[in-house]
This record gives sequence, structure tokens and C-alpha cells, in this order.
Amino acid sequence: MAFDSVLIVSFGGPQGLADIRPFLANVLRGRRVSPERVEEVAHHYEMFGGVSPITELTNRQAEGLRARLAAAGTPLPVYVGMRNWHPYLADTLKRMYDEGHRRAIGFITAAQHSYSSCQQYRENVAAAQEALRAAGGHIDVTFVGSWFDHPLFVEANARHVAAARERLPEALRASARLVCTAHSVPVPMASRSRYVEQLNVSARLIAERTGMADWALVYQSRSGRPEDPWLEPDVCDYLRRERAAGLEAAVICPVGFVCDHIEVLYDLDHEAATICRDIGLTMTRAEAVNDDAVFVDMMTDVVQKTIGRFRTGR
Repeated sequence: MAFDSVLIVSFGGPQGLADIRPFLANVLRGRRVSPERVEEVAHHYEMFGGVSPITELTNRQAEGLRARLAAAGTPLPVYVGMRNWHPYLADTLKRMYDEGHRRAIGFITAAQHSYSSCQQYRENVAAAQEALRAAGGHIDVTFVGSWFDHPLFVEANARHVAAARERLPEALRASARLVCTAHSVPVPMASRSRYVEQLNVSARLIAERTGMADWALVYQSRSGRPEDPWLEPDVCDYLRRERAAGLEAAVICPVGFVCDHIEVLYDLDHEAATICRDIGLTMTRAEAVNDDAVFVDMMTDVVQKTIGRFRTGR
């Protein structure tokens, strides 16, 4: 089976103030979220000019992947399709089809698997395929395997954690705790997946790679009704509690996120950082893997492994 293209599937993000509310309408479609909460989240985006870095960072990842595949002798065009904003998945698949592609490798930009972080993206791709099929076309999409424990994913995160730890006062570096964060999801959703298990594996491997034996996994960006159970502890609650218990320094690593998008920037760089200043906890935040060369090397590796796995047939 010869693949002729790569499709990177990402969340998407607004690219200006006028995009914020239409974007949020896409994200929240079908969910019971109060208008007050929508406006609260819209304000988070307004604080950053309505521009999420996720689009630029994903495009950089795509360009890096394209260049590496070409250099490795497996030249394939790399496309980006978003769930919630331009370029939408349906538009990207149509463009791919119009440009002659029929068999794509799919790369979902989420390391750990839950319904909202992985399966929902697959369903979105299937819906885009169905829309293309209704218009008389079809593109087959074969997804890469899991990479939550890939050595290069671990290494890219570890590099960023080490750089963040170096920004701490020297006297606090040895005792600093690694606090890994991921997007909270409803407890029933988590129980039907390996999300928490895979997050713990990712966090443990990063801790081992950086030599930070003191580490924890916490959650951020909770949404939904207050009465519904979601994964805990919340990062801000955790930092308050641990500071009261004597914690002096923390390095926060957004292990559940591939890009520094608005949820990372607001929840960690603004909200968590403000709390840490208020309670006297010294904190630095590691960058997400973003377009780090090591992470793009990992993307290349899992794409090439998919090519090899299907080289002799479906």
C-alpha cells in the first residue's frame, strides 16, 4: 500500500478577535455551557489578542515533517486539518483530493488517548471523509500508532523541563518538584480509556529522564457542570495545598498538550503563575514540545514506521 500524503489533525484556534466567539461556538457545540462561562473563556482569548499559537506551531510541525520525510527519501506532502477552525478538516481533505491524493497517513496531535483527545478526532476525520464521499471523492486515512511513551517525545519534554529548571534560583533546583499537567476530562470518559495510565507513563519517563524523582500528575482546563466529576486534582488547588505542606519550587510541564495554545498560556502562565506569586511558591513552566526539532524527529519516525508497516499491503 503506497501512501501519497500525510494529514496532521489538530484542535485549531482563532486568529483574531473576530474569530473568538465563532470558534468557541464550534468547540462547545452540543455541550451544556452557560453564556457566562462562554464569555469568561472568550476573555481568556481576548487577553492574547484573539490569536492562538496553535495554528502557527502546527504549520511549523508540518513543514518540519515534510522536510525530514523528503530528506529520508520518502517525500510526501503534509497537510494540516483542524477540528474547530480554519483550515477545517473537510476543506483540507477536499484540497488533498483535488490535488490528486488518495491514501494518507493520519497524525493526531495528542499523545495520550481518551475520547476527547483522540477518538473524537478520528470521528471528525470520518465525517470529513463522508462529506468528501458525498461529493464523489474519497481519501483513505491510516493513523500512526501510539507515541505517548516514544523516547523522542520524552526527550523533547525533558529538554524543556531541564531548561525551565535552570530558570529557577540555583538553591531551589535540586528540591523542585516536577508537576505534569493535562487536560481534565469527565471521570466516566477517563474510565473508558487508557488516558490516565498513559499520562502517568509519559510523566514518569520524563521525570526519570530529567532525574526529578519528585513528580506529580495534575489536571487543568476543567469545563462542564460543577456537579459532574472530572479528573483531579486541579493544578491550582494542588499548588496551594502543596505550598501549605512546604513545597518551595515547582517546574510545570504541560505533558498532555503538544502546543502552547491559549489553555496553556492562560491556565498556567497567567492563572497558576498568579497563584504561585500570591502564595510564595517559586514556579517555572516548561514549554510544550511545540516544533522542537526532537519532537518533529519523533513525528517523522512514527510516520515512517507506518509506511514500513503497510509497505507490502493493507
